[in-house]
Amino acid sequence: MNDPEEDETRPAPRGAQAVLLLSMLLASLGTSIANVGLPSLSDAFDAPFPQVKLVVVAYLVSLTATVLVAGRLGDRFGLKPMLLGGLAVFTASSVFCGLSGSLPLLIAARAAQGIGAAFLMTLSLALARQIAPSHRVGRAMGLIASASALGTALGPALGGLLLAAFDWRSLFLAQAPAGLLAALMAAILLPANSPAKAKPRPPALLPQDRGQVLGLGLNLTISAVMMATLVVGPFLLTGPLGLTSVAVGMVMAIGPIISTLAGLPSGRLVDRWGPRLAISLGFAMLAAGTLGFALLPERLGLTGYILAVALLTPGYQLFQSGNTTATLANVPPEARGTISGLLGLSRNLGLVLGAWGLGAVFSAAAGTVELGSAGPEAILRGTREVFLVSAVLMTGALALSRRMTPPTREEGARSAS
Repeated sequence: MNDPEEDETRPAPRGAQAVLLLSMLLASLGTSIANVGLPSLSDAFDAPFPQVKLVVVAYLVSLTATVLVAGRLGDRFGLKPMLLGGLAVFTASSVFCGLSGSLPLLIAARAAQGIGAAFLMTLSLALARQIAPSHRVGRAMGLIASASALGTALGPALGGLLLAAFDWRSLFLAQAPAGLLAALMAAILLPANSPAKAKPRPPALLPQDRGQVLGLGLNLTISAVMMATLVVGPFLLTGPLGLTSVAVGMVMAIGPIISTLAGLPSGRLVDRWGPRLAISLGFAMLAAGTLGFALLPERLGLTGYILAVALLTPGYQLFQSGNTTATLANVPPEARGTISGLLGLSRNLGLVLGAWGLGAVFSAAAGTVELGSAGPEAILRGTREVFLVSAVLMTGALALSRRMTPPTREEGARSAS
């Protein structure tokens, strides 16, 4: 077998990147495809919403709890074998989800599917860094981010089509053939790993330098702010802006669509400018976007909302491509799974923090926890306060990001060789 560090100096087999993009897309698809089926599940199992909601929660909780374990196992036993194991778990559990005869069995199968998804998300990122040439790392990170955004955006639309043609079981059974295809492609196309006994022992769970710590902290902060847009957006669009439920879904799809399209250009800019400049520009756009959310919808209505999204989302993708490239820049091959797992963990914790912390700011500023019955003025006030706080966070994060010192392109090339 070849040494992993030597393998990085050779071109990856054609199609290897497609395997990783498909794996990331599947894991992200699993986070959103079940949401549209919750009413059908409630009818099928004669269960109230708080119970069927666990079908979504179980996946997210097990994914969050497993990302770091997935990275550690990838470092210990090889990224490719563990990705194949994750695809096997994801595919098998997708079948079990579709065949479940009771709600508890479905929830358990979804938890298992989330475990498989954690391996797909974490190890796809680590392998993308491993197989990418040093001058195209940013592009690889941008494509992975696009696949993640596409999977999240595609879930509700695909789920709606499947429900219209079949029943709730199709939401899960449809994922199994794609998982099997990804596993076959991975077995054939991904470069082989060295034997586990020849691999250095994985490092400690804690990040090894200040740049990694800063990158993880920034990732958490940005994820919290992005979650705030998903929490506040529906209330803003249906309340003060007066949109129907169908129109809300269409408008909220604008962000994921922009995110998908912005991934590759963002990665190219990272390769051209370097991570630091890309991160700084991303934060500037994020700060402008959050300030836009605070001020523009009240003044310009729906146009203001769309303008804020158009600033915020490309800034997020630019930050993601630059931050992931910088955080993984000097990580040795035997630690990439662990650091990729920490990136996933910080992202998921940021999503929780955004939903809980910034959601609490929204409720407090609106003056009520019963936001469904809050008046337009209360919703606008809550929106303004949440995104003014977010703008302050982005400005502070921009200042902190200037202390990140990623390697030069030449140093990055040496560390990858």
